[in-house]
Amino acid sequence: MEFRLVLQQIINGLSLGAIYSLIAVGFAMIFNILKFSNFAHGGVLGFSAYAGFLAATKLGLPLFPVILVGMLTGAVTAVIIEFIAFRWIRKRNGQLVYFFVTSITMLMLLQQILIIYFGKAFDYYPISLITPKVVRVGEVTISTTYLLTLIATILAFSLLTWVLKKTKVGIAIRAASNDLVATGLMGINADFIVLATFAVSGMLGGLSGVLYGLSASLTPQIGQVVVKGFIASVLGGLGSLTGVAIAAFALGLIEVFLIATIGSGLSPVVIFFIMVVFLLVRPQGVAGQSFVDKA
Repeated sequence: MEFRLVLQQIINGLSLGAIYSLIAVGFAMIFNILKFSNFAHGGVLGFSAYAGFLAATKLGLPLFPVILVGMLTGAVTAVIIEFIAFRWIRKRNGQLVYFFVTSITMLMLLQQILIIYFGKAFDYYPISLITPKVVRVGEVTISTTYLLTLIATILAFSLLTWVLKKTKVGIAIRAASNDLVATGLMGINADFIVLATFAVSGMLGGLSGVLYGLSASLTPQIGQVVVKGFIASVLGGLGSLTGVAIAAFALGLIEVFLIATIGSGLSPVVIFFIMVVFLLVRPQGVAGQSFVDKA
């Protein structure tokens, strides 16, 4: 493969990995607090992507308001899901498998709502939303959408790091990730911390939904991309947001190079094979911890 093509694939892989990292970190935040894999995060992503689509096509909003609509929709949807689907299980000290099954159910429910409203056809964000379409750097062509994705991801993670380290809510979320029950016994409102975590996770899901919709097409099944976020979370280690983000970028690079060399049909097989082998060798991921109670 020519050096120019290698650079092109690296840029493409980093952009795809940036979207995976937003999904994976949002996914891992819920896991760190409640210790279950929240596949409803895919439904949040799908709802947000279509909310941004409606804001762009029906209201004619420009790019940045569209992104804000997507992030706000993600936060609100995630909080509603926590309130109506997960809270009653948590209050009754339900088994983790109930959380897992409920999250799958919510993903399917949200997808079905999108199918009812939008149908199964493909939709696209307006072409005019991002202009120009490409930027040339030497012999390498960089899509403006890819560039936007990388910049937005860097800004989102910088803001998230600041919130988690410098604000009271962020510090409480970090404390709750170690022990939610003990955090409640220390006088911190555990319900509020869980809601705040879902809101932040939903905002990341909303951002990834709009960015993914801009770089590809929209279907009601767009939320199934959460599986890639789950893979990145497992490979990176669900206890480490940094490890999860790094693994997501690596996954994006691997996927792009596999598609370029062996095609899009075989690349998912290789990725899942890598995941299985990795779990056999290091089940806690690159930087994570072992969890006994995991659904």
